[in-house]
Amino acid sequence: MKKHYLHLSAYPCDACSGPVIAGSTAVRENEISKETDIRHVGAICLSCGHRQDKASEPARVRHLLPIAWDRVDVTDDRLPTAVFVEALNRADVH
Repeated sequence: MKKHYLHLSAYPCDACSGPVIAGSTAVRENEISKETDIRHVGAICLSCGHRQDKASEPARVRHLLPIAWDRVDVTDDRLPTAVFVEALNRADVH
């Protein structure tokens, strides 16, 4: 059974030292297969809104455990998370 996974990581922001949350999604066809269809959904500082793609040295990245869910049938062929993130990226950061 196909499962979808959300991967989250956190590291300090270069601009304000606040927490940056980065995410990606992936798909596994079964329990023992490798992840495919990996999509980076972006990263943003929760304090200042700075979009920092990766941690700068010597910052340490903290990875959270992947979160799995069963996909609900939708009319859009893309992952629901990717559609949501695209909508967020179109919105202005205040």
